[in-house]
Amino acid sequence: MSGIVDILAIETGMDTNLVERIMRTAPVRYKTYMIPKRSGGFRRISQPAKEVKILQRALVDVLLSKLPIHDAATAYREGMSIKENARRHAGHGPILKMDFADFFPSIKATDWSRYCEITGALASSTDIHLTSQLIFHRPKGSSVLRLAIGAPSSPTVSNALLWDFDEAISKEVSKDKVTYTRYADDLTFSASRTGYLVNVEKAVRKVIKLIERPKLVINEGKTTRVTTKYGRRVTGLTLTNDGAVSVGHTRKRELHTAVYRASKGGLDGDELANLKGMLGFVNSVEPEFITTLRNRFGASIIQKIQAFPIPKRQR
Repeated sequence: MSGIVDILAIETGMDTNLVERIMRTAPVRYKTYMIPKRSGGFRRISQPAKEVKILQRALVDVLLSKLPIHDAATAYREGMSIKENARRHAGHGPILKMDFADFFPSIKATDWSRYCEITGALASSTDIHLTSQLIFHRPKGSSVLRLAIGAPSSPTVSNALLWDFDEAISKEVSKDKVTYTRYADDLTFSASRTGYLVNVEKAVRKVIKLIERPKLVINEGKTTRVTTKYGRRVTGLTLTNDGAVSVGHTRKRELHTAVYRASKGGLDGDELANLKGMLGFVNSVEPEFITTLRNRFGASIIQKIQAFPIPKRQR
């Protein structure tokens, strides 16, 4: 019997035979559907079956969460957030943004196997094989196991497997006094002057070429440079020219309008639930704006929105 099977059986309370059976069949236990992207087009989501999710979460707890993650990686980590990702670039000048095409699906089970062999994360070939089966999805019509967008283990696996990439990029760009962070597939670079960023794209392509696993591809259409003359946005947040991180003027106007409507009883249950969520988000990024709203509309209306019970269907 596999050591990882025994561990997962203890962690979940499942019978060892059942755990192994689920792991071996996990790649095809997914429901796939499409959701629209904000930028247009659709994103393919592959949700693992309930029993697969249970084992994936258990594997995260006992193994995956203990793997080294580079400091430049700010997504899917306790104590990190989109605010922290943006904060590291606040106070700098121009920024360069790049991202990967088909990020999760680009990471394959063979990448995990090689990682385990090199790092010793798992020593048993049986354990490596079974965990590969558990955390990677086999898309319909394909024989290749890939990370799925929708599996709870995918974020942690991606961060661990990109340690070499993050380390290599950090070293390359630091030579030119450039700050680098990666939030999932979003790469952000900032510096005090535009000239410091001129070698970044070349450095990224060099590292991608040198690092064989995982084999990543830059989404060429999304590479952008932004100076302080224009709105610099990092993972959805605005970098102000005084060195702060803000939710941005547009979102503030929308919130102001929504709270005003709420104060007049003009929002239905779904709209109040959405507003509650947005206030929570803003409070985590720019809490002083919540104070502004309290002063404008009164503490009682803000408290009422924050205490609004979210309908079960939205939980």
